[in-house]
Amino acid sequence: MYSYTQLFDFTQEVFLRMGCPPKDAKLAAEVLLEADLRGVDSHGVARLSGYVRLWEAGRINVAPKLRIVHETPSTATVDGDGGLGLVVAPRAMDIAIDKANQVGTGWVSVRNSNHFGIAGYHAMEALSSDMIGIAMTNASPLVAPTHSIDRMLGTNPIAVAVPTMKQPPFVADFATASAANGKLEILQRKNKKAPVGWIQTANGERSTNANELKDGGALLPLGSDKVHGSHKGYALGAIVDILSAVLSGANYGPWVPPFVSFLPVSDNPVGEGIGHFLGAMRVDAFRPADEFKEHMDKWIETFRNANVKKGEKAVLIPGDPEREMTEKRLKEGIPLLAPVERDLEALGKKFEIKL
Repeated sequence: MYSYTQLFDFTQEVFLRMGCPPKDAKLAAEVLLEADLRGVDSHGVARLSGYVRLWEAGRINVAPKLRIVHETPSTATVDGDGGLGLVVAPRAMDIAIDKANQVGTGWVSVRNSNHFGIAGYHAMEALSSDMIGIAMTNASPLVAPTHSIDRMLGTNPIAVAVPTMKQPPFVADFATASAANGKLEILQRKNKKAPVGWIQTANGERSTNANELKDGGALLPLGSDKVHGSHKGYALGAIVDILSAVLSGANYGPWVPPFVSFLPVSDNPVGEGIGHFLGAMRVDAFRPADEFKEHMDKWIETFRNANVKKGEKAVLIPGDPEREMTEKRLKEGIPLLAPVERDLEALGKKFEIKL
């Protein structure tokens, strides 16, 4: 087990050694460690070596100068200058919140960025301002549309955070694929099989091989197959791709740059970098904030008290498992798989930092 402070300090120091300005290094470490705290181990420090390799390959600008290239009172398009998505997305969300403060809502589409960690972090930025936050991003093409064998979309997550009065906030954060690629990576590290419905072979047949993507296979949209609603998962992933990239001028569909540094970027890109879409809606632009939050409490309490099926303990509210995991890991520490520990130890040697 590692304490939050131990991993945070190590991660922040790695970003500093890469050349990130101190404020950016701190922010990037905060976003990354939020994933580990919330139990989203696939998007936490397990990804740190991947960011380092992208930087070494010249695909990440560690000192980006964000600029607004187009805007209205409630909207903006931001160029991330090839920066860490861990830094670009929070800065873009700040712009969305500022606009919401002024006119009620703020919407920002981002181009020329990189992987931004967990979507939930960025959506939750809005909570302290009594706003509803929305965050989404496109990603490396690993998901085949319904009926296809071609990898055309990323896992393209959507997160929505809603403020409350006394209850913990509602925080939904989910991939639009049956599973995020990071979950496959965890199974690979544990040498375990994938559940049926997550992936298909290069020929479109069902597979439980967690390494299937390396052989040309593809992840499946949320729903797995059409009978179980994969066309809806495909549609959700497509919406994220359009709002994040077609709208901003980032790469979309099969042109999105891969997260892994050993795979080349497209030689005929249709845009710049990876795209994000962030939104903030001021609750009191619709009804008094306290009134809304009291009703959100009632909504949550009502769903918590729903009758459960035999064998089940309770109805969960989106955000419950992550909140409980955060409390546990802050108290007991954060576990790391052996391959992740080895990766971090290698980074420590590279940058002469003690883990």
